[in-house]
Amino acid sequence: MPGVSARGLSHEARRQLAVNLTRVVTLYRSILDAYIIEFFTDNLWGTLPCSWQEALDGLNPPQLATLLLGKPGEGEVARYRSVWPLTLLALKSTAYALAFTRTPGFQTPSEFLENPSQSSRLTAPFRKHVRPKKQHEIRRLGELVKKLSDLTGCTQVVDVGSGQGHLSRFMSLGLGLMVKSIEGDQRLVERAQRLDQELLQALQKEEKRNPQVVHTGPRHRPHHVVRWVDPTALCEELLLPLENSPQSEARLLLTGLHACGDLSVALLRHFCRPEVAALASVGCCYMKLSDPGGYPLSQWVAGLPGRELPYRLREGACHALEEYAERLQKAGPGLRTHCYRAALETVIRRARPELRRPGVQGIPRVHELKIEEYVQRGLQRVGLDPHLPLNLAALRAHQAQENRVVAFFSLALLLAPLVETLILLDRLLYLQEQGFHAELLPIFSPELSPRNLVLVATKRPLGETFSVLETEDS
Repeated sequence: MPGVSARGLSHEARRQLAVNLTRVVTLYRSILDAYIIEFFTDNLWGTLPCSWQEALDGLNPPQLATLLLGKPGEGEVARYRSVWPLTLLALKSTAYALAFTRTPGFQTPSEFLENPSQSSRLTAPFRKHVRPKKQHEIRRLGELVKKLSDLTGCTQVVDVGSGQGHLSRFMSLGLGLMVKSIEGDQRLVERAQRLDQELLQALQKEEKRNPQVVHTGPRHRPHHVVRWVDPTALCEELLLPLENSPQSEARLLLTGLHACGDLSVALLRHFCRPEVAALASVGCCYMKLSDPGGYPLSQWVAGLPGRELPYRLREGACHALEEYAERLQKAGPGLRTHCYRAALETVIRRARPELRRPGVQGIPRVHELKIEEYVQRGLQRVGLDPHLPLNLAALRAHQAQENRVVAFFSLALLLAPLVETLILLDRLLYLQEQGFHAELLPIFSPELSPRNLVLVATKRPLGETFSVLETEDS
């Protein structure tokens, strides 16, 4: 998907991009703010211009992927069956033009060509207990952190929200960095420590089997700390150097792999401290940002009309456009889930009008169920009588609109990257307002890891050496 690169934008251009984004989000807010499960109860299809309805009505899922989301199948050429209205084409072009590009500067990860479950770029001990997605993420972010640490002269990396410690282990035992891991969940820290010991033993056995392979330098396992980082307060533990690093000489690099919600904001605020020299943060879970407090951060965005991003918009920004486009191309029966859930909402509202958008625990094998079977199971899951009389004719009429539901959801998904771009752009502007240097890079393959933009910040400009961070190690 085309887009704009933050690297090529001046400070003034970034400000103008924020202005443009708030205007576009305001213009299409009704689509972004809609809940797909209210497709029938709120007549979402009827909220679209008639010309849009005519253009989108009847398009099958692969056509939506190709024509609307710009994700054609292999070797496919986009062919419009009718002339689309200029307003719909403008929406599509604007969504492409204003979102930060999510295409990294490397090809689809060749590390999984031989085995889709094992990265060829990690040795077996580092792959154990780690899923393919996480293998790709820890390798890519870990290598970037190592380069950034070398460029900025950092003496210690602090991995915030480290979970089971996969990234910390790779950076410390794989790349030779001094790493402090901070995680608020005691159980995750205990598991991380067990995995540390298991990996050390595996590496020692590997060295005995292959004595000709000499490991350069001492191995330092991560130093784990159980600490909940309060986004509104300074965490002194986060800033303390390890015992073998004198306070006066410590230069810290903060990192977080998909630091959830306000945790990413906390990293930005701690970066302002003099002990911290660099930052590499990949955020996620924007719907968990405090409002106010987590967004907006910059004075510039805070002063713009239309800057408001309520929960639904931030939640939508966390969806995976690439993954959904792939599902559209395959046109599998699983796409009907949104239609079924929207039909269930109509039944719930008739039975209990005050019950709106209740959570429905996952109903297995939806694609094998008739719509009335799904509704009955859904009623039971929200505490209603599953034997309520159902209007089968109305349910069948809803089911006949499955492609319309998919089309509306695709429209919202097309716009969602604009919301993510505004959130991340706000963070860039916030750091620049503090006098720091900040960039955004697509670091992961978006097909593997949808939240793939890493925010890199330093206290001094890196100049041309910054390009080192964009390259893929051989």
